[in-house]
Amino acid sequence: MVQIPRFLPCGDSALTIEFGSRVDPELNARVLALDEVLRSLAPEGLLETVPTYRSLTVQFDPAVLDYDALVRFLTETSAELKPRESTGKRWRVPVVYGGEYGIDLESVAESKGLTPNEVIEIFSSAVYRIYLIGFMPGYAYLGGLDPRLVTSRRTHPRAKVPNGTIMIGGEQAGIVPMEMPSGWHLLGRTPVRSYAPERDPTFLFEAGDEIVFEPIDASRWDALEKAALAGEPVAEQVRS
Repeated sequence: MVQIPRFLPCGDSALTIEFGSRVDPELNARVLALDEVLRSLAPEGLLETVPTYRSLTVQFDPAVLDYDALVRFLTETSAELKPRESTGKRWRVPVVYGGEYGIDLESVAESKGLTPNEVIEIFSSAVYRIYLIGFMPGYAYLGGLDPRLVTSRRTHPRAKVPNGTIMIGGEQAGIVPMEMPSGWHLLGRTPVRSYAPERDPTFLFEAGDEIVFEPIDASRWDALEKAALAGEPVAEQVRS
């Protein structure tokens, strides 16, 4: 049964349309489908759309686009909406796990009664869906974490987590786009730059894309990081 969307005003120039209250691929597919429709139609007064796990925030110019008219338009559009059937790109992302690259790997393994190699194998065997980009420019929130690795966030967050860190928190995984604070657990690091202001495209990943992590030896790090900084592709696009 499809839940009737809920509209939440966000000040006088934005609103959020909620499709449900859970993290679910089908809900996210509806969010991304509506986002695509709005961006393709580009109604006058529409400023920006921000897709999340289960909702879409729409920013608009109230001097051009009336709130009630926008709600009516979104209600009608949502009623006829079909979830986006196609998935986005699939990326193979190289990761060095453990040691200085992932300082929480051993503690996560111990807390789950696993070896570090078992954690790496389980984590790298999954296909992750990018549900949204947010919090920081280019930060990818990933769903698809194996239940065996679900881990509560740290009691004391770290003030600085390096760019490229691959980490987990609760049922989610994430790819750090720049140095940032975090209370998640650090499993490894990739030389892939998901956010690069000087690059076109600035953001490598999009909501709806999929990620597969490939374990690599630390001996490859320097060469791959040098290539990434030079603007060369390091993440392999395995499906367009």
